Amino acid sequence: MSSSLNFVLESCDVDSEEGVKLRTRIFKPRDEQVSHDGDLVIVLVHPFSLLGGCQALLKGIASELACKSFKAVTFDTRGAGKSTGRATLTGFAEVKDVIAVCRWVSQNLGAHRILLVGSSAGAPIAGSAVEQVEQVVGYVSLGYPFGLMASVLFGRHHKAILSSPKPKLFVMGTQDGFTSVSQLKKKLKSSAGRTETHLLEGVSHFQMEGPEYDSQMADVICNFISSL
Repeated sequence: MSSSLNFVLESCDVDSEEGVKLRTRIFKPRDEQVSHDGDLVIVLVHPFSLLGGCQALLKGIASELACKSFKAVTFDTRGAGKSTGRATLTGFAEVKDVIAVCRWVSQNLGAHRILLVGSSAGAPIAGSAVEQVEQVVGYVSLGYPFGLMASVLFGRHHKAILSSPKPKLFVMGTQDGFTSVSQLKKKLKSSAGRTETHLLEGVSHFQMEGPEYDSQMADVICNFISSL
C-alpha cells in the first residue's frame, strides 16, 4: 500500500477466466468519510496492450478521481503489465477481464454502481462489457477508435455499446487521427439511450491520452457522474 497526500493506493490480483490473474490497483480517497457516491466505483480500461497499453497509462486520471473523492480502479488486462495470460488482437478475451474486475469491485468494494471508462482500444473492450455487468450504470469512452482502419480490429465491438440503453459519453479530440468527427457522429446516430459527446478542439488521439490532459479527463468524468 502506498499513499499520496489525498489518496491511498492499494494493489491486488483478481482472478479472471482461464486461470488468468489480473494485477489491479485501487485508488481510494484518503478520507473515505467524504467519499462521493460511496457505492459508485469507476473502473478504467487501458489502451491496446499489443501496442504497449497498460494500467500505468491511467494512473494520472485515476489519482485525480481519487483526489476528487471517488474510488477508481485500474488493472492490466491479460498479457499486459504484471497480469498473466496472453493478449488478443481483437480484445474479446479482454472483455472477460473487465467483467471479472467489475464483479470483484462489486463484491469487495461495496460497489452497487460502476462507471466503466475505456481509453482508446480500451473503449470498445469496456463497451462490450457494459450490458454484461448489472452494476454498470454508465460508460465513458476516451477516444473510441471508430475509424475504418481500427474497425478492422474492433468493429465487432461497436454493436454492444451502441445498442446499450445505459447512459454513454464519447470524449474525443477533433484531430483524433483514428476517427474523424463525422465518423463519430455517423456512428452515434444509431446509438440507443442517452448518448453525449465531448469534443476537444484541435487535440489529437495520443495527445488526449497524455498526462497533460489527465485532470481535464477526470473533470469530464466527474461531470458525467453528477448527471447520472
